[in-house]
Amino acid sequence: MSKTDNSAPFSYDGLDRVIHEKARLGLLTSLIAHPKGLAFADLKQLCGLTDGNLSRHLQVLQEAGLVEVTKGYEGNRPHTTCRLTKIGRRRFLDYLAVLERLVRDAAHAAGKEHIHLPHLGAVPSRA
Repeated sequence: MSKTDNSAPFSYDGLDRVIHEKARLGLLTSLIAHPKGLAFADLKQLCGLTDGNLSRHLQVLQEAGLVEVTKGYEGNRPHTTCRLTKIGRRRFLDYLAVLERLVRDAAHAAGKEHIHLPHLGAVPSRA
């Protein structure tokens, strides 16, 4: 089914399964807010994840090409920095546009058309 197929308007094909997971949404949101990247410890704290959970979710995002993980040292201590890739930023913004459309559609269907959502600039709202 193509993205222009209007026979299934509520299929939301752009809800990327790699992104559409609570912890990964938090990670990507943290990273998009910090374009220069964040230290592993900062991501762990911001997203409320354990070391193991954070490592696993970062691995999934890295394998998908959304996140770049750089390991090195600061002084004698290991230091891991994570940042969004250019592709990761684009895919996340595309995902948010689809999510915005979903929320607008749901509000419209529920008769709450007056709900104000700031537009992300990626998808025109349905009128």
